[in-house]
Amino acid sequence: MGAEVVVVTANVATTGQTPCNPSVGGVAKAHLVAEIEALGGMMGRAADASAIHGRTLNSSKGPAVWSTRLQVDKARYGAFARERLHDHARVTVVEGLVRSVSVERDRATGVELVDGRTLDAAAVIVTTGTFLGGVLHTGPQRRPGGRAGEPPAAALSQQLKQLGFELHRLKTGTPPRLLRGSIDYRRCEPQGSDEPFPRFTTPGEACGRGDLPRVECHLTATTPATHEIIESRLAESPMYSGQIQGRGPRYCPSIEDKVVRFAGRSGHHVFLEPEGVDSELVYPNGISTSLAIDVQQAFVRTIPGLERAEIRAPGYAVEYDAVDARDLDHTLQSKAFGGLYFAGQINGTSGYEEAGAQGLLAGANAASAAMGRPALVLPRDVAYAGVLVDDLVTQGCDEPYRMFTSRAEFRLSLRQDNAEERLVDVAFRTGLIDEARHERARQRLDAVDRCWEDLQAGREPAVEPWIRQRAEARRRYAGYIDRQAREVERIRSDGGQDLPIPADLDYLGMAGLTREAAERLSRVRPTSTAQAARIPGMTPAALMCVWAQARLELRRRGEAWPRESARSSDPGGGSSSRSAVPASD
Repeated sequence: MGAEVVVVTANVATTGQTPCNPSVGGVAKAHLVAEIEALGGMMGRAADASAIHGRTLNSSKGPAVWSTRLQVDKARYGAFARERLHDHARVTVVEGLVRSVSVERDRATGVELVDGRTLDAAAVIVTTGTFLGGVLHTGPQRRPGGRAGEPPAAALSQQLKQLGFELHRLKTGTPPRLLRGSIDYRRCEPQGSDEPFPRFTTPGEACGRGDLPRVECHLTATTPATHEIIESRLAESPMYSGQIQGRGPRYCPSIEDKVVRFAGRSGHHVFLEPEGVDSELVYPNGISTSLAIDVQQAFVRTIPGLERAEIRAPGYAVEYDAVDARDLDHTLQSKAFGGLYFAGQINGTSGYEEAGAQGLLAGANAASAAMGRPALVLPRDVAYAGVLVDDLVTQGCDEPYRMFTSRAEFRLSLRQDNAEERLVDVAFRTGLIDEARHERARQRLDAVDRCWEDLQAGREPAVEPWIRQRAEARRRYAGYIDRQAREVERIRSDGGQDLPIPADLDYLGMAGLTREAAERLSRVRPTSTAQAARIPGMTPAALMCVWAQARLELRRRGEAWPRESARSSDPGGGSSSRSAVPASD
């Protein structure tokens, strides 16, 4: 975009490090990575260049929920990020910790570092991850840190409080790292990569499939003996002793949480994921823990294949500060201080992909504001990144937020495969990609259009498989998308905000609702959709689902509300939220 950027980071050597699972993508997260790529970002390119294992998740379902997940070589991924950052002509990297944001007349004007240095800026973007007031927990031990071996940003946390930001504590965690040579893979189920190997970079763009060798991941599971050990030492867990106050991620619970919340299950999957081609470390995805080291060693060795496993680094929980994202506008700028933007875990999210999407949008908006250009705000019907930001700044979150396809009410048209189609013109107008790249993208989209036209006319197109796949997905969903648009219009025209909700509506069994939304609705039991809309964390996607289901139930019971009695039956035969989405999605 032409902006001069200074990046301040505590340790330059760990730029681009993946401190949690060494993977990029996954359900809905892949959609965010594809959007980052379409908007000129580099997360997908770094993943493609360093990929050692790849799969397409949800491949048995419809294309709207297909999601790429790449296992990356941890060292190569970080090296890619550092190289792009340091080689950029308009980026300066400064090693140091920020003590405070400089503010004059309710506007950010730069930052002050702990060592006394000051940096002036037209805009400041705070992307502290888990470092803001970070505390690491392993059993009874607690020590300051943003992640293992690195200090927290303590002074900045205090200054943000002084500026009037309301901070709340959140928590995440990581499993112990195992020594690869100590694992008996013969007792585990191998999991190879899909072919053709999936990737995030659009065909025709640089940095597609990397040259690293492919490795296998392996699957095993916890056992009743595992759970018995954890239950017997549960009182020592910082999460259950009261040592940790922050809320953890609902959808990525620790093994302690799994044992307590799913007491009836005899086992939980554990995915053994190598941290790199040359690395001796393995990431056992599924057993994040904050228990003491001796307990970790004991329960790990009850898992098939890990009977002699050696722990090279123990798992831990990290507790950190986050702001209330409702204090930000849709550009991720503070409502109280101009030129001050926030992105990533500090806004309450969990995951690399959610952080990356916010970082790109906050950066683009900061640059646009500094140079007098229009803001970049993505609507919910245009991008998952738009859903993410809208959820954060309108609803906030009381636990780490994770993106799911079910959070997007327009998910049929927000597929991973059409991210470029949705966003490339926006990226060009904003200045995030140059004219040459925009032209290449338009040529690709023209090829998809021609293929779609051939398929509509019954002609067999002679095109590359990825072009046909995109055209087929567009053709498959055309009718559903039209029906979805009509349903949205019905909700608006019928005064859906005032629709009464039957008292016995089964939220937990309602198709289309996330477990999180269903639990909130079951707890509150709203009497109308207007009341449901006021429940913290209730998304438009959830409200659309509730509105449609309540309307269907009222009609089935003959309890139509006044507006319905004056209407004829719906075209297409029904308006349940289930009719708007294919069963496979």
